[in-house]
Amino acid sequence: MHRNAIFRYLLRTQAQRSFSTSCQANSKVAVLGAAGGIGQPLSLLLKQSPLVSHLALYDIVHTPGVAADLSHIESRAQVTGHVGAEQLNDALKGCDVVVIPAGVPRKPGMTRDDLFNTNASIVRDLCEAAAKACPEALVGVVTNPVNSTVPIAAEVYKKLGVYQPNKMFGVTTLDVVRANTFVAEAKGNDVSATSVPVIGGHAGITIIPLLSQATPAVSFSDEEREKLTVRIQNAGTEVVEAKAGAGSATLSMAYAAARFTFSLLEALSGKEGVIECAFVDSDQTEAAFFANPILLGKNGMEKNLGFGTLSDYEKKLVQAAMAELQGSIKKGIEFANK
Repeated sequence: MHRNAIFRYLLRTQAQRSFSTSCQANSKVAVLGAAGGIGQPLSLLLKQSPLVSHLALYDIVHTPGVAADLSHIESRAQVTGHVGAEQLNDALKGCDVVVIPAGVPRKPGMTRDDLFNTNASIVRDLCEAAAKACPEALVGVVTNPVNSTVPIAAEVYKKLGVYQPNKMFGVTTLDVVRANTFVAEAKGNDVSATSVPVIGGHAGITIIPLLSQATPAVSFSDEEREKLTVRIQNAGTEVVEAKAGAGSATLSMAYAAARFTFSLLEALSGKEGVIECAFVDSDQTEAAFFANPILLGKNGMEKNLGFGTLSDYEKKLVQAAMAELQGSIKKGIEFANK
């Protein structure tokens, strides 16, 4: 598909990203880590979708209370709360989509890689349960470091003989949301009509915004382009530092994860032309996983759309990111195969 055609699809307002309330589907969605800083606002957003008939909330503590609170909202989705390992299977059984924001948040001075030891185990165990309870479900991994946790999830599914690359996604939507916001602010454009694809991975220099492919087209000086690229790459740290020890990017991440989940649900419901950027099993580069625009359908990823023609600057960003990205992927695979 030609690059311009890809990003015409990406040019959608928020209203276009969701079906109207007259369009309904019977999808069960599980949020694993639903009582956390991302999980609670994510669950609130998902509760409002007419595409969700059953919202199953799982965490190790507090989920019944979150479920009771959300169940009072006058929207269609039935909400159930599940707490502890003994109730995980009930949360997952019959799911169409599983979203995993579970894990510890970043604190000042921490990198995403610092989270690895704790969050890697969490993702491994939750994915093992999901692979057994609902092997056909689409899985969106939010838990950082995504560059490692998605390969972990894939290896878990492979070991159990149920891995389908088209159904496993690393949710990198927040990078796109930030790029859209920052570019629109810099140029005084309508953010709802701004679309910037972001490729690579989901940490630091592996986050590669394709400013040359922004819609509408924009131009920056070399200095402006580099400054904006670095800001997009380090936006997570910007939030961590601004919160001064009180947390990381939870609200914007919840919004981004909800947007991606809505896109999965729309595609499952038969909507055509649904495109999002995501970190997926890929042959687009030498890295085994890579984020770029993908076309979604009833079976998950219908087609990897690649990333079109890069500017010389963007080619250098890809080259600079590749060693770190491959190292993170290898680290995840090795952890899963211990």
